[in-house]
Amino acid sequence: MALILFNKPYDVLSQFTDVRSPSPRATLSDYIDRPGVYPAGRLDRDSEGLLLLTDDGRLQARIADPRFKLPKCYLVQVEGEPDEAALAALRKGVRLNDGLTRPARAERIDPPALWPRQPPVRFRKSVPDCWVRLTISEGRNRQVRRMTAAIGHPTLRLVRWSVGNWTLDGIPPGQWDEISPATG
Repeated sequence: MALILFNKPYDVLSQFTDVRSPSPRATLSDYIDRPGVYPAGRLDRDSEGLLLLTDDGRLQARIADPRFKLPKCYLVQVEGEPDEAALAALRKGVRLNDGLTRPARAERIDPPALWPRQPPVRFRKSVPDCWVRLTISEGRNRQVRRMTAAIGHPTLRLVRWSVGNWTLDGIPPGQWDEISPATG
């Protein structure tokens, strides 16, 4: 049984082929040459960070299925500086067009020591930004971006740092590590 921890770069699709684009976009096959593994969940093209891949269907379901409430931790650069009331709203759950989110863990953090993003996030002198660590236990489409927008602080950069006990620690962008599933 294989479990791959991949640090997905920005602008890479979370699939092995790009069937919808006339000019091919970067996919997992540009980085991972390991037959028989498939993503356990998704990470949007404009998001970076930890993507888990496995050849075990039961493990894939346990990781991806919201019923198991596996925590997913994101480092999120947001526009503006959320106050305690905005963070409290994330902790309570925010109303999105598809319903109320589960309560999240949310806290402001110092800018993390991450790799540079290509292309870089646009810097605007007149608009401050800050970083938030947000941990959720569900996985709706573009959920973190929609949550930060709902509190008035749109996401500028989104990096998934961990899923359950598996983290990106020590894995550079575009690289992957194969581990025993029991270590998560």
